[in-house]
Amino acid sequence: MEVIISPDTETASGAAARVVARLVREKPNAVLGLATGSTPLKLYRKLIQLHNEEELDFSEVTTFNLDEYVGLEKEHPQSYHAFMWEHLFSQINIKPENVHIPDGMAKDIPVFCAAYERAIAEAGGIDLQVLGIGSDGHIGFNEPTSSFASRTRIKTLTQQTVQDNARFFDGDESQVPHHCITMGIGTIMDAKRCIMLAFGEEKAEAIAATVEGPVASMVPASILQHHPNAKVFIDNPAAAGLKLSDYYRWVYDGKPDWQRDA
Repeated sequence: MEVIISPDTETASGAAARVVARLVREKPNAVLGLATGSTPLKLYRKLIQLHNEEELDFSEVTTFNLDEYVGLEKEHPQSYHAFMWEHLFSQINIKPENVHIPDGMAKDIPVFCAAYERAIAEAGGIDLQVLGIGSDGHIGFNEPTSSFASRTRIKTLTQQTVQDNARFFDGDESQVPHHCITMGIGTIMDAKRCIMLAFGEEKAEAIAATVEGPVASMVPASILQHHPNAKVFIDNPAAAGLKLSDYYRWVYDGKPDWQRDA
């Protein structure tokens, strides 16, 4: 696991965007796993900027989103389907048929989840998975104690996650769905590369536990310690709990330019 500490979210998001962009340039038909929420917004803005200013081409890219709320129509303003089209897909040249987002209105959720797993496999697997992290260390909607072998499935959100996500529903917890469809931890770990973004002091404890704590199901993101190619992009406040922050900075600052975006 490589930890890249930047002074602010703008710099961190730019560094993460360069990793994604390099992959897309080197493999135009790359398969990307994407996340939602406030954390990746600047990453997506950077990718849109690269598309507009440097002709970064998404026409052959395929995407699979991590998760979706159960019970929200695609048109609901807080659905992750609406989020992705508003903040990324509508502003790049991706083909709609190459976009895959879990269906929160699926009539048979287990059947849908199995089909989602098959679609990922048929696409050749995910080349790069974008991740955020919850304040309790969850990735996707894999809450604490989730199985490290888990696959795409329905999950019940914790009270903490409901509280954290209420800000997207005008602060009204009663409007936050309690169930979701999420890629499993096993699905995430199958990605060839993972990049995680985390910003702000409120994520410092989760980042410290993920990077420097024991691998434990109580901190689902900690499994990334076992991933062969995982990068963690954080700002200074999110790095506040790390014991080896100076070392991570020294390592990254000493890398040749050609290796930084690999």
